[in-house]
Amino acid sequence: MEVESVGIVVGGRAEAHDDDWGAERAIVRLDADAFGAEALAGLAEFSHIEVVYAFHLVAPHDVLTGARRPRDNPAWPAVGIFAQRGKARPNRLGVSRCRVRSVDGLDVHVAGLDAIDGTPVLDIKPYMAEFGPLGEVRQPEWATELMRDYY
Repeated sequence: MEVESVGIVVGGRAEAHDDDWGAERAIVRLDADAFGAEALAGLAEFSHIEVVYAFHLVAPHDVLTGARRPRDNPAWPAVGIFAQRGKARPNRLGVSRCRVRSVDGLDVHVAGLDAIDGTPVLDIKPYMAEFGPLGEVRQPEWATELMRDYY
């Protein structure tokens, strides 16, 4: 399977570090050689989007396939790579839900995108409430603690 970038993250953080992503402002800029502004028609009507992107700075030899303690915190249990959202994933894919501030031509101005400047964007999807989970959401206490200051 081949996946092509549809755009790039412009602005925001230059380096990845945990927490306080809610204050970040960035632009998801579509590739002008592949898309016209009509590709974003109607997107400004949505409050949030989901951005699928590549963790392009994670080297293949750094990919994890087993278990580890999130953020190497000894107070948290070792959990498998698919029970966490760390960047050293087998396919090095990230998914983030962020607020749409505005749409201007090929630029989607966003807040709270947890991707760094220069990150390849693989897809953009409007977030619709009906795609949220059905029923009660549960997660372990360590995950709630980890996310406490993430946004």
